[in-house]
Amino acid sequence: MTVEILPVILAGGAGTRLWPLSRELYPKQYLPLAGEHTMLQATLDRLDGLDVLSPYVVCNDEHRFLAAEQMRSLGTDWGALILEPKGRNTAPAIALAAHRAAANGGDPVLLVLPADHFIADAQAFRSAVRTGAEIVRDGKLLTFGVVPDRPETGFGYIRAGAAMGKGASCVAEFVEKPDAETAERYVESGEYAWNSGMFMFRAKAFLAELEKHRPDIADAVAEAAAHFKADLDFLRPGESFACVPAESIDFAVMEKTDRAVVLPIDVGWSDVGSFGALLAVVERDAAGNGVRGDVLSVDTRDSLLIAESRLIAALGVTDTIVVETADAVLVAARDRAQDVKRLVDTIKRRGRTEHQLHRRVYRPWGTYETIAESDRYQVKRITVNPGAALSLQMHHHRSEHWIVVRGTATVVCGEKELVLHENESTYIPMGSRHRLTNPGKIPLHLIEVQVGSYLGEDDIVRFDDVYGRG
Repeated sequence: MTVEILPVILAGGAGTRLWPLSRELYPKQYLPLAGEHTMLQATLDRLDGLDVLSPYVVCNDEHRFLAAEQMRSLGTDWGALILEPKGRNTAPAIALAAHRAAANGGDPVLLVLPADHFIADAQAFRSAVRTGAEIVRDGKLLTFGVVPDRPETGFGYIRAGAAMGKGASCVAEFVEKPDAETAERYVESGEYAWNSGMFMFRAKAFLAELEKHRPDIADAVAEAAAHFKADLDFLRPGESFACVPAESIDFAVMEKTDRAVVLPIDVGWSDVGSFGALLAVVERDAAGNGVRGDVLSVDTRDSLLIAESRLIAALGVTDTIVVETADAVLVAARDRAQDVKRLVDTIKRRGRTEHQLHRRVYRPWGTYETIAESDRYQVKRITVNPGAALSLQMHHHRSEHWIVVRGTATVVCGEKELVLHENESTYIPMGSRHRLTNPGKIPLHLIEVQVGSYLGEDDIVRFDDVYGRG
């Protein structure tokens, strides 16, 4: 009997250890860190060659348009794009997907994959998935354990117990991140694998084990799942989901169930959880450097050098991380890469915003980028995708000047509608209702000059919005 496999892609999370590339509103799973495609897209690509159902993607509400656009650009059809109103960790997220999958009597095998992992050997991965589908068809809950190639203190471990066929074993125990000496002992024993965070199980088997071991989570998620509602291309659970206890699948189910099995895999896996991990998976030059962007290096070795908006010139450095973006530069010792999160925490405590947004901000209609600002004015570069439109809106505290530099714009301002071409401009008075649309087939680029007493993004009153934003 053929087993139906339903991929469930977990695309939440902030990726703070990869700041300043990763930000709260544009985290690492939506970035092209280890190749041409983003991490989410690479996760979807990896499914090619498997006979699977259209994937479910679970993501934060703030990232919904990023996820949808990246899937569309791949030509990926999805079964559901489920929005978490508030991140509650992996157990509730997977339970939401399981309830949706089990609706109307369905019971597919869920293939649970984080959207921000790197796998070098996609063929070996697909082979492991096919084996896993056979193992879990009778109700087992399977976790993929990565065969370790070194002692690693940054991962949890799984100790294998009795063999049960097809290369899998019962799980003897899950172990938290060890110290260096313990990690070395684990690797030497051959009994332990890294906890990859990838799972396979039937939807109803997982829900039954969640109900058995964490009925509080199970009941709360069931209530939220009973009130799914469609919103454009997305599915929203009931508002009660925001109050579900936050817990990982490991703590909620896998460490408690007697159905857990582990299947060792050797697929060139990395969680890309730090810049040190990123350096290990990117292409490196003869001096051991991982380089991206406009970089010049002399007498520099074993370093990661990423330039996004200007030249990086490195001289005589070793084992160093340098990451440059338009609004921030990170310089760190390579052996301190795991501690970048401490810098992000400091940024938050000081009331800054660099942990949240890049200078270029992505919206469902395109992007905007601040290129100059002062107390009473701000200049932005705005790009509107072909056929896209901003909301019909007004501002209480600012007026705006729009200058088209490429493409064609349709502008509604009050009762007037006009068409602007390159090198033409218009003025949007404070308090007037206005909308910007790109009617053309190429991106619209314009310069916006805002003038007023308050220039924050929250000074927007929306009257009509095709993307469902309030």
